[in-house]
Amino acid sequence: MNVRWKRAKDGLHNIGLCVLVVASLAAPAVVSAADGPAVDGPSPTSFIKAQGTRFTANGKPFFVAGVNNHYLTFGSQQEVTRVLDDAVAMGANVVRTFLQPVIGSLDGSMVTIWQWRVEADASDLGVKGTYLLYWDDREGGMAFNDGANGMQKVDFLIAEAGKRHLKLIVAFLDFWAYTGGAQQMRAWYGSQDKSGFFFRDRRTRRDYMSWVRHVVQRVNSLSGISYRDDPTIMAWELMNEGNASPESLRLAWTAEMSAYVKFLDPNHLVSSGHANVSDKLSDLSISTLDFGTWHGYPLFYNQTVQQFGDNITEFCQLAARANKPVLLEEFGYARSNPDAAAAYAGWLDKIGHDPNCAGWVVWRLVSRQDSGRFPVDEHDQFDIRNDGSAIWNVFKAATARAKQSRETSGASDSGWKTP
Repeated sequence: MNVRWKRAKDGLHNIGLCVLVVASLAAPAVVSAADGPAVDGPSPTSFIKAQGTRFTANGKPFFVAGVNNHYLTFGSQQEVTRVLDDAVAMGANVVRTFLQPVIGSLDGSMVTIWQWRVEADASDLGVKGTYLLYWDDREGGMAFNDGANGMQKVDFLIAEAGKRHLKLIVAFLDFWAYTGGAQQMRAWYGSQDKSGFFFRDRRTRRDYMSWVRHVVQRVNSLSGISYRDDPTIMAWELMNEGNASPESLRLAWTAEMSAYVKFLDPNHLVSSGHANVSDKLSDLSISTLDFGTWHGYPLFYNQTVQQFGDNITEFCQLAARANKPVLLEEFGYARSNPDAAAAYAGWLDKIGHDPNCAGWVVWRLVSRQDSGRFPVDEHDQFDIRNDGSAIWNVFKAATARAKQSRETSGASDSGWKTP
């Protein structure tokens, strides 16, 4: 099975909003973790901050040179550490992922809308019994899995990332149904509305807020540090590509939920995680969002390499106008394109030299699966691998330049010019 992470938009109805807050916190069990390599990077005790269009760590510029990976919360420990080690080998300083999977009930009486039991590699969504959220028939509502095949996997990810001085951007939920996400949660209540229901219904809003509270207040079973006090986490994102429409509903939900996250956790940055391509960062005006995100794929928008480069300049100008950092948080270009390496090199160079660009997070870094092979991605062909290819070397060179720029932040050719 090839994973297709396509972007789509569905219509919905504009409905008023209400707030219900519930709290739930379960005590996690304890597992052990293997030691990871020590690497150079920002201090493991420093929370990342936003200052104008920049991120900072300990008051120094922190230019994001990062990677996405979608299976870090359900892959095996070996698969997780391979990705983190490859991120270090690339020179990345940030890894972005989503909290998943979400299922129906364990006995099947509440249907799971995706192929939870599929036998596949982790990259192809073979989760091997992992789930974080589920429907509890006995209680008649959402429940959390804090066990070894649940939140303890997130504990492991955070602990191992911290050992490598990597920062994490963590989305509380995925909008898409690939591993359940918001679509599974609206299906708990029998809705067929794939866009609007989750963002307006009293029950799904209650469930989301309960989940956020549970995550933020969780104490890591390996480190003993609560998530809200852990500087390994760079930022929380409300949702990966939460495609609510009309825009008024999305903005109202984003304002309310970002304020709620800030109330629970004043330590960490918060962003929406929205793709923000067509609406041009309209959510950046929300005061409780610390930075903006946009996701760009020339294939999906019928753009040339040059046109996508022009988008980069445009979005960084929007960052300057709002005086907030903006990340190109997802982007990809098929590796079969003969100009793929050159295209990536040009885009990364443009971001690195624009003082209003805060960084980039490529979609997506994948590593060898427990099967011993790299994932097969013959559909979008966006996978980045530690394979010595021209594309891999472009990203290594870009992270090296970013690190040099941080160390000499006043240099004339640096994106981090002294104001």
